[in-house]
Amino acid sequence: MLSVGQVARRTGLTTKALRHYDRLSLLVPAAVSDDGYRWYSEEQIGLALMIARLRALDIPLDAVRAILAGGDDDRLQWLLTAHRAVLQARDDRIRRALHSLDHLINDSRGIAMALKDTAAQTVSDERKLAAQLFNDTWALLQMERRTPEDDDRMIHMAHASRFHWDNVGDDQNRAIGEWQVARVYSVLGHGEPALFHARRCLEYASRPGHDDWLLASAHEGLARAQAVAGDIESARDSRDSALALLGKIADSEDRKVVAGDIDTLPIP
Repeated sequence: MLSVGQVARRTGLTTKALRHYDRLSLLVPAAVSDDGYRWYSEEQIGLALMIARLRALDIPLDAVRAILAGGDDDRLQWLLTAHRAVLQARDDRIRRALHSLDHLINDSRGIAMALKDTAAQTVSDERKLAAQLFNDTWALLQMERRTPEDDDRMIHMAHASRFHWDNVGDDQNRAIGEWQVARVYSVLGHGEPALFHARRCLEYASRPGHDDWLLASAHEGLARAQAVAGDIESARDSRDSALALLGKIADSEDRKVVAGDIDTLPIP
């Protein structure tokens, strides 16, 4: 029999965590002595290691319990896919925040502008409205847990932003709008509309006169949509096209953002 300390050393779990899992009936010791000491069997080490691995992936305890219970493979796949979406939203939010922070660090004027922009401002024209809708869509994309109503709102705002850019923007704005709409549908697992808007994005991005990062981002968006639609071979080709275009992006920060998006592609 193994003590709490021995199990902790062999699994990487803390003694506090092991006691907590006992209280939750997630990992119950094989025996408890009269003086209250917990003792575990050698066979429980594998289960403890599995719990440690799942918790290292930030999987919530309720989901860990469901995974350990086994059962329907589709249910387990859904649990892992749902948690991946949570981590993806968290990663998107952090990477965008780091990108904005780098610009603030490198531009003292940007700090003053950011402070000024925190004041509530009335949307005065259609361009501001398009940008606001775009940013609000990103805010929902980066939420770790959304309700079905949040998902609906996210779709509608992405389309609304794209509509207004059609009126007041140029082809680059339209490409970015299509990219965001495709991203929303990809995140929600809707392959067909994701593909449609990703291809529209690539069409706009292929026209001359755009920033050098746009075409690489368009191929990344198409790869994501193809992966969600189940066309992994085409997704790999689009990802390779995006990677090949990274070297043509002059600004290191723009290159880092696109490379970060490529790294999160759900391609085996």
